[in-house]
Amino acid sequence: MIEINDLLGLKGKTVVITGAGGVICSKLAEGLCSVGMNVMLLDVDEARAIEKAKELKAQYPEQVVEGFFANVLDKRSLESAKNRISSYVDAIDYIINGAGGNSPKATTQAEEIMPGENDDLSNFFDLQLEGFDHVFNLNFKGTLLPTMVFAKEMVERGNGAVLNVSSMNAFRPLTKIPAYSAAKASVNNFTEWLAVHFAKTGVRVNAIAPGFFLTNQNRFLLIDEKTGEATPRGQKIISNTPMGRYGEIDELIGTTIYLLSGMSNFVTGIVIPIDGGFSAYSGV
Repeated sequence: MIEINDLLGLKGKTVVITGAGGVICSKLAEGLCSVGMNVMLLDVDEARAIEKAKELKAQYPEQVVEGFFANVLDKRSLESAKNRISSYVDAIDYIINGAGGNSPKATTQAEEIMPGENDDLSNFFDLQLEGFDHVFNLNFKGTLLPTMVFAKEMVERGNGAVLNVSSMNAFRPLTKIPAYSAAKASVNNFTEWLAVHFAKTGVRVNAIAPGFFLTNQNRFLLIDEKTGEATPRGQKIISNTPMGRYGEIDELIGTTIYLLSGMSNFVTGIVIPIDGGFSAYSGV
């Protein structure tokens, strides 16, 4: 009988995860440790990355698990993290670009401009360019730069994989969050472009597109801080998700493992929705 870890081919391999102090990527780190991988956690909040690494090292003492500071918008910072990682492992086999998020400064209060009805709500014309730039850069350039730094040795070695974390916003832009939607659409396009660019090198490039999962970045839009109940926007989401609920973060792990593993050796340039049927539902 074939052992599952033999089938996956991930045991002993090393993955770098950006945004690893966040809700989603810290959970992905747990899942990848569970199949025998060495995991390098990068985050702009160094303390969170180190704390998560300590937690995982206690659970998986035979594997190399370390946390580091890295700013995904600063190439020198990423190169410094890579140099530190090289003192722990011989090679980096995979990169997961998980750093990202939204901001109230790049969000409109109004879903649509309704003349005379919502003049008191912020709309497109009230967006703060500083906030827009930050969200777009964090999600898109924060995917581009780590790939430049960590995928180069994969290409030189002739094997490895890049996994980007996109969003259902890339396919169906949501109201209120134009910067985030535009950036994730760019991540999808970049995933396809880079997959072709790398196709003959042995390095695959794919992405996952989570639907609606409660995170620190979207909680302010979906949960009323005072009551703890779903906001009108949150109610819309649930009613338009055929499974009738938000996703659980650990439900992202299986697809992630598949796209890194030997089970997907002929798969490159795709973006897999993990959305409870949201993308399949027309609303009627």
